[in-house]
Amino acid sequence: MLAATMILALIIVWSVFSRPLDRRGVTSALFLMVAGFVIGALELGLRDISVDSVVAERVAEVTLVLLLFSDATRIDLRSLRHELRWPSRLLLIGLPLSMLAGVGVGVLVFPGMALASVVLLSTMLASTDAALGQKVVSDPAVPARVRQTLDVESGLNDGLAVPFFLVALDVANADLHTGVTWSVVSNMITQIGGGLIAGLCAGILGGLLFRFADRRGWIGSEWRQVLPLAAALLAYTLALLLGGSGFIAAFVGGLAFGSMSGASGSIVTLLTEEMGGFLAAVTWIGFGALALSFAIPHITWQVLLYAALSLTLVRMIPVAIAFAGQRVKRPTVAFIGWFGPRGLASLVFALLALERGIPDSEVVLTTVIVTVALSVILHGLTSVPLVAAYHRWSAAHTKEHPSAEEAAPTTIPRQRRHSGLG
Repeated sequence: MLAATMILALIIVWSVFSRPLDRRGVTSALFLMVAGFVIGALELGLRDISVDSVVAERVAEVTLVLLLFSDATRIDLRSLRHELRWPSRLLLIGLPLSMLAGVGVGVLVFPGMALASVVLLSTMLASTDAALGQKVVSDPAVPARVRQTLDVESGLNDGLAVPFFLVALDVANADLHTGVTWSVVSNMITQIGGGLIAGLCAGILGGLLFRFADRRGWIGSEWRQVLPLAAALLAYTLALLLGGSGFIAAFVGGLAFGSMSGASGSIVTLLTEEMGGFLAAVTWIGFGALALSFAIPHITWQVLLYAALSLTLVRMIPVAIAFAGQRVKRPTVAFIGWFGPRGLASLVFALLALERGIPDSEVVLTTVIVTVALSVILHGLTSVPLVAAYHRWSAAHTKEHPSAEEAAPTTIPRQRRHSGLG
């Protein structure tokens, strides 16, 4: 009871001061993580919580699902069809190269670690979480094309990383019964296919029913928020039944719902987003109080080095390669490369790995925890100054070069609200 009281009190404190802190780059994830760590270190009740890894995994998954769904409803699907070039290069070129780079760095930094564990670590940290750099994808000072690129990338890359993660997990535990190549392909077909089918079914069905009933005045005002929430969870549960990725299902379901419902996502998905935000707040407090406390005794210079490289070169060099030959200027490449924060998806992978048990688990889990913690701190605190600097450059560049790639018109008709992650 004391732990629940402390968690609720922290959320109230953040809510009261959220706007002035956010303007200074102090995100909710940063504030709540640090507050959770301090309370945990002072042994004020949070460290006495008995955490079931399966329950924690599901809570983190549902949190990410709700936020992905609500964010996706704000994307103009018709516009997006013509603007997939940048996100597709990040997903199809940048993501695989990031995994390979993570493996290469891991072999050098952790020479005694089993290769399967190194691959597992790399896949766990390949996914990005744009919500940790919320200002970047919500601030109109950032060119719309850059915002939409980061938004779509973060919405899909965690789902695309799942097949590689599951295969690496099976290899690490010697549970793989077929060849690695076939396992990756079959897992990818299952994860992507199941996620797409689940997301489309839930999103299209929910969106069409919402539009049909709303036009006839059948939906009570109090249920307008509930239907999208149910559609998001339906996409997730259908994906689990089909063996697909709940993350892909949530993002695709949100796209389909936003397109079919004809409703403003910022209005009808308010409950979905705020539920996700509340669960995210609880997750970050628990992360600070429990995960960081677990990791600190096991931190080594190798762990810190890998975390630093994961957030910089392992992400930024593949992004630069993905944009090669696209006439995208270096400041834009560097901006997109830097804002690839690690967040809830990596934590979900870590919880699943903890549940299954893996070789070198202490080093792998510590590295994931430290990388996510550094990401929360660095991407939060750098968002305000870097957005301002990039805005000054992009404004001058597009004024001088109106046909620049960064100035290409795009449509983000419904701006994100500030969710519980940032």
